[in-house]
Amino acid sequence: MLIFRQLIDQQSSTYTYLLGDSESRECLLIDPVFEQVMRDRAMIKEMDLDLIATVETHVHADHVTGAWLLHNSLASEIVVSANGGARGAGRYVGQDDVITFGARTLGVRETPGHTNGCITLVLDDKSMVFTGDCLLIRGTGRTDFQEGNPEMMFQSIHEQIFTLPNSCLIYPGHDYRGMTVSGILEEKRFNPRLGGAINLQDFSGYMENLKLPHPGQINRAVPANLNCGQPTGNAPELNTQDWATLSYSFSGIWEIEPSVLEEMLATVQIIDVREVVEFEGPLGRVPGAKLIPLSQLADRVGELEPSMPIVTVCRSGARSAQAVLHLQALGFTQLANLSGGMLRWAVGGHAVLGGSE
Repeated sequence: MLIFRQLIDQQSSTYTYLLGDSESRECLLIDPVFEQVMRDRAMIKEMDLDLIATVETHVHADHVTGAWLLHNSLASEIVVSANGGARGAGRYVGQDDVITFGARTLGVRETPGHTNGCITLVLDDKSMVFTGDCLLIRGTGRTDFQEGNPEMMFQSIHEQIFTLPNSCLIYPGHDYRGMTVSGILEEKRFNPRLGGAINLQDFSGYMENLKLPHPGQINRAVPANLNCGQPTGNAPELNTQDWATLSYSFSGIWEIEPSVLEEMLATVQIIDVREVVEFEGPLGRVPGAKLIPLSQLADRVGELEPSMPIVTVCRSGARSAQAVLHLQALGFTQLANLSGGMLRWAVGGHAVLGGSE
């Protein structure tokens, strides 16, 4: 029996897919996200699975892959397209190659158009297809950066994806509206970019006039993904912190979500590293927070209790991330940065002291 889970990274709207074989307990992850590696590892452990490989549908521009971190911690093989230009993978695949997990397989179909190295993955019984950023739900991937090509994408979709059975379910790499699954017949009929009677000229005209801004993380994500997600310089160690549910950023910072912090205010030290005028300003402050401006942190480290977890806070999460690095260098280990800072805390409607209405 197939084990299947669809997971999401909220920040990039990226879907990660876990596929496992119930008999052998071998599993794959399609398009893992760096910041979600701890979540993925926990799920694999809880379900008593053995991660044998991660598979990238392409070189992503909107998030950093978790492939290297998973390889480093679980010895899983990194599988990428032979046409994507990525370095450091264990296996490079192309048209009609097969990726095996237990008694189940994924077939590889080359579907360039968004990037040269885009691949689509078809489950052995053709009941499910994982289309990455080629075909989305009622949409397609973009063709206006990296090696984008509308004609190539149109051909890829019609020849490699729309030739699957109409009953085949489509699982895309992203969705920005909360939709999780579609089907071959649905997209043939209703996709506004290339369904129905839409021809190549129609599609190319549509794609060439999208006028969308480039992804916010492109300058960080593409170089990292060309290296399979392995950081340059001193590679971070993915050490477990068990005092809270945390996520791990590509810059090597543990982060805590506002909703998680709100439930444990009494059990952590909250250090606000803004200046006095900000601490008392319109954004207010987290209840129980102690003000130690970043410029004073090294001189006031004696005010902190080393045995108690510390959460650092600032306006946006940038200065407080730097505070985490400073405290790490001073020997503190139970550390996290408030993700998004006071901006996210306030937007989420969490309790605030001071501030303005």
